Amino acid sequence: MPMQMTQVRLTKGLIEKIDELVQKGYYSNKSDAIRDAVRRLVWEKEVGTIPNTGDSVHEIRKIRKRLSEEKFDLKDINSL
Repeated sequence: MPMQMTQVRLTKGLIEKIDELVQKGYYSNKSDAIRDAVRRLVWEKEVGTIPNTGDSVHEIRKIRKRLSEEKFDLKDINSL
């Protein structure tokens, strides 16, 4: 999939934290780290996160029920 370029301004502190993640080997470069962060943001807004209530089975069932009722395409999210 062809990538498009966009410019983002970040604080020095955020850039340093991203550089640390790259240096530790979590990401191969800054772009990968930022893309992953954006994917996670989109996923959270589209699908949601699992709250830490202590009953993950119940939470997963609620999420599955909600997902079965909503219309969105995971291929679109995965292609980000």
